[in-house]
Amino acid sequence: MATVHHWTGLEARALRLALRLSVRSFAGHLGVGIRTISKWEKLLAATEPRQDTQAILDTALARADAAAHLRFETFLSEAGRTTSAASARRVTVSGPLAWEYESWTDDLDRAVVALSRQDFTFADSLIRRWLGRFKPTALDDKGLYLFARSTALLGDLQRDRGAVIGPLSAQHSYASAKSLFGQLDIPRRVAQLDLSLAVVAEMSGRLEIAAQQYESLAVDDRLSRRDRARARLWVGTALSKDGNHSYASRVMLAATREFEDLAEPEDWSVAHQKLALAHRGAGDLTSALHFIGIARSTAATDAPMQRVRLETAHGHILLSDPATRDDGLHVLDKAARLAGQFGLSHQLASIEGIRAMSEGAAGPRRR
Repeated sequence: MATVHHWTGLEARALRLALRLSVRSFAGHLGVGIRTISKWEKLLAATEPRQDTQAILDTALARADAAAHLRFETFLSEAGRTTSAASARRVTVSGPLAWEYESWTDDLDRAVVALSRQDFTFADSLIRRWLGRFKPTALDDKGLYLFARSTALLGDLQRDRGAVIGPLSAQHSYASAKSLFGQLDIPRRVAQLDLSLAVVAEMSGRLEIAAQQYESLAVDDRLSRRDRARARLWVGTALSKDGNHSYASRVMLAATREFEDLAEPEDWSVAHQKLALAHRGAGDLTSALHFIGIARSTAATDAPMQRVRLETAHGHILLSDPATRDDGLHVLDKAARLAGQFGLSHQLASIEGIRAMSEGAAGPRRR
């Protein structure tokens, strides 16, 4: 329930509105004059009821039902965002109110689902409505945790949209979230942000740095066993992109076994997709087709992002064999259309890069 440590005309007006009383009825409810209520409503935070009246207002608020308390908190929250003088005078909590914590948490859970479906516009609105509402310095630990989680999710959104580096990028958001979780002394969350920053390094082409970061995190006790296995898988990804396909395959295979032990079907499927690309890089197209077949048949999610990744990997492998080159181009075209439909710009750029490499390799053979 809401409490007020020091009443001003602003809180008094919010209580009247919450109780759904006219000025006259509110005056009678409190046992004060109508002119007193009118003064409070005119001056708002610039006036304070007398000490005995403060006690009357406390009693009126305490006797209000839950619905009135919710309306009271809502009116105060809205007033606090639009009236700077009110915010300065109120002695209530300056961060989220009780109902806002719950709404914020619910919105972040909804944002996670929206991100998994690549519904970026909706996810962005859910995240930014809270990041724009509060400043970290005005939050208690619970609010700061939600703010940090929101910032990390914003980083996920920016990463999936292809905004990897720069002032309005995943890298910036992840670094900010890491700093906030550091303030809260939550090592597991800090390590997870280190993992996300390593992904950013890989996506921006800093493969050696990414591999080193992944190797360190693969044995980091701050992370869960699953996150350590994912770091091990991504070591292999970075190594494969850097041309070290044989060692990358061994590292990825170890991660695949870990996901099997953990009964993580989605990660297990993704690991086979990564293995397929490593074998393609090594020139073993038979094994590559075998592993991509497993990945496609066992995919645990139908999310657009994963569909694009699977089809891109499949097309890349088919494109590597002159006998299946046309099939590969057809599969890549489908992946590109899906990536464009959902705004997956990083994936779209990757597909264009694969096409360009293929055309460059095919050109000399035609001459």
